[in-house]
Amino acid sequence: MTQEKPQQQPISTKLISNEKYFKEAVGMGTSFDLGVRKFTVLGKEVHLYFVNGLADTKFIIHLLTELMEINDFEFETEKFKEIVENRLVNQQVKHVQILQEAVTEVLSGLIAIFLEGANYALIIDVRSYPGRNPEEPDTEKVVRGARDGFVENIIVNTALIRRRIRDERLRYEIMKIGDRSKTDVCVAYIKDVANEDLVSIVKKELQSIKIDGITMADKTVEEFIVKQGYNPFPLVRYTERPDVAATHLLEGHVIIIVDTSPSVMLTPTTLFHHVQHAEEYRQAPAIGTFVRWVRFLGILSSIFLLPLWLLFVLEPSLLPKNMVFIGPNDQTNIPIVIQILLADFGVEFLRMAAIHTPTALSTAMGLIAAVLIGQIAIDVGLFVPEVILYVSLASIGSFTTPSYELSVANKMMRLLLVGLVAIFKLEGFVIGFTVVILSMANLRSLNTPYLWPFMPFNPKAMWNVLVRANVPGAKIRPSIVHPQKVRKQPSR
Repeated sequence: MTQEKPQQQPISTKLISNEKYFKEAVGMGTSFDLGVRKFTVLGKEVHLYFVNGLADTKFIIHLLTELMEINDFEFETEKFKEIVENRLVNQQVKHVQILQEAVTEVLSGLIAIFLEGANYALIIDVRSYPGRNPEEPDTEKVVRGARDGFVENIIVNTALIRRRIRDERLRYEIMKIGDRSKTDVCVAYIKDVANEDLVSIVKKELQSIKIDGITMADKTVEEFIVKQGYNPFPLVRYTERPDVAATHLLEGHVIIIVDTSPSVMLTPTTLFHHVQHAEEYRQAPAIGTFVRWVRFLGILSSIFLLPLWLLFVLEPSLLPKNMVFIGPNDQTNIPIVIQILLADFGVEFLRMAAIHTPTALSTAMGLIAAVLIGQIAIDVGLFVPEVILYVSLASIGSFTTPSYELSVANKMMRLLLVGLVAIFKLEGFVIGFTVVILSMANLRSLNTPYLWPFMPFNPKAMWNVLVRANVPGAKIRPSIVHPQKVRKQPSR
């Protein structure tokens, strides 16, 4: 049974009634961080509500100083409201007439000033959220390029994008999601570039989210808008780089920015959006293309290298005569497929341990695992050296994948193919490969085919996937987002 929302209550002209609501409904007096400052201006009472830790104390003191000086220089009590509002030295002041809305603003870090005899509150933005300064993201580092990255503050994140796109048609539409968390979520797009239907779909999906809170930020939002279920392949792309986000905005994508998250969501995306990296566009086209091909090779090896090697071990007749050296040279009592699974899961254990281990110890832990555990496991006969070699190559291929979510999905596909090859051999590999391709071809993210431009095939777009085009030659925006303006560069 769903709980009904409380009826909207207008702000009372009597300050004691508003204070009573703050005490009974919001917990003022019980929660230590919610406070009120009471003072008198021109013989009228004024209440200022705030939350410690979210509102900047220096700004509040400055506002209080300005308001208290009214008593020394002003004497027209009949213009009390206008004088107070005129003395609020802040660039953002608005009127609110609903008490619940004023409470939400206060809990968001703004301050609310209630005036005796006024049926509204003055909301002033003096937020100072705790957080870090913009710095280069760990997962999207580049040799050449900007070193700033998104942080957990939505205001800072929108400013980082606005700094790169100073276009009056760039739109930031904000809404609050979560009945209890009331998290700020922003939809960003360029008005005359992004497809209007796409913008409407994204906003409609966000507005339809019904949940207590989205404390896990953009990941929770993703699960609502793309209906991923148990499909492991990522249907939206995350980025922590403002330059990447700005580039996608100019192409016609819609971006979702969630407060408290240091990454933004790019929509819609296909599989090939997840295999591109900013480094390719920070180098010359030839170098960028080379880096892209090497990355493709690493991604393919992370999926198919281990299943293919196991297939050749189980079916040596499939190997050409000049490649008969492939396969274990030593005899072992443990089946090869068990060795592969143990080694692959061992690498996964190390990855998880590295995440949860302090940085000062993670390097030492990696050396211990590589030198001691790996070598001793070979010496005692638990693994043959070839298993360690091919598992290591597949794992390195996973690390070359720009998208962390895609690398984990590829690992799951690799384990699936290994299992099918172990049971059905060649038929298992063919069946597994076919099932993976068909399932990906069936995927759609916000009505966008996941394998575009491979399926459905678009030769020009596929060429741009394989080859990093130079910027002056890239005159057309990707057709998959159906942009309003197809040409990137203005016609002469």
